[in-house]
Amino acid sequence: MSSAIPLSSACGVVSPRAPVKVVLSREQGEGRGARVRRSIGNAAFPNFDPFLMLDEFKVAVPAGFPDHPHRGQSTVTYVLPESDGAMEHEDSMGNHGLLAAGDLQFMKAARGILHAEVPENERVCHGLQLWVNLPAKHKMDEPEYQELRAEELKRASKDGVEAIIIAGEAFGVSSQIRTRETPVHYVHFKMSPSSELRQPIPPGWAAFCYTLKGSANFGSGELVEAHHTVALSNGEGEDGIVVRAGPENAEFVMIAGTPCNEPIVQHGPFVMNTREEIMKAFSDFQGGKNGFESVRGWRSEIQYRTR
Repeated sequence: MSSAIPLSSACGVVSPRAPVKVVLSREQGEGRGARVRRSIGNAAFPNFDPFLMLDEFKVAVPAGFPDHPHRGQSTVTYVLPESDGAMEHEDSMGNHGLLAAGDLQFMKAARGILHAEVPENERVCHGLQLWVNLPAKHKMDEPEYQELRAEELKRASKDGVEAIIIAGEAFGVSSQIRTRETPVHYVHFKMSPSSELRQPIPPGWAAFCYTLKGSANFGSGELVEAHHTVALSNGEGEDGIVVRAGPENAEFVMIAGTPCNEPIVQHGPFVMNTREEIMKAFSDFQGGKNGFESVRGWRSEIQYRTR
């Protein structure tokens, strides 16, 4: 099931949140030869509890993200609908698949997994990857996958605004994706010129937007261009956002979630609550134990495309 946290009544945004920080995401290297724009997880936003990282990636063979482990978080990979290319994935648990334009994958890494994410071919795969922290009581759960094809994602539209609902709810329509451990709302909005969006956000949730195309006013009176992170206020009584598109089509994702309110100790792909737990994660991975049994002797086949 999707998050059970109720939203305000439709269009019932009475006290909008406001931008408190707007930062341009610049390109940087990642993986093997890949280039990404990092939104969350950079110097401006080391993390945004419960979110650890958001990357906008554009990648084609021979670049990619060869075999690498995870523990303590979930990853959400969304290939944008206009992407030319696709992303193939393979992991030590025996899962293997392809994410094409508009497809979605939630991977709960939890206690441990080793996987690779590599473009299918020389066509550029354009998408977003979000890392969501898991509360301490769920960090050692069993790994879990949820995948939806583009045609399975819920959609809704109103007053010149289209919503692709990755998780949570928009315009009264809810995603079927389960976000039980860390409830999340994640919506891709496409706005026609000068249109207005009124989107409720549950009280107390951390929320931000990442802009993809065009420009929009998130409440400050200023138009925010593409590739910016807009961190939103979280004051008492603030119940959503009001966004007005600029003079051209605008696109952005709105991401909100309930904070874990726990210490975050991160070293690369391992995210735990203490330094001792991080050291144990490395030991477990290297020894293939305590959740990493599946990595013993495993190497993906797809990683060799990046060489």
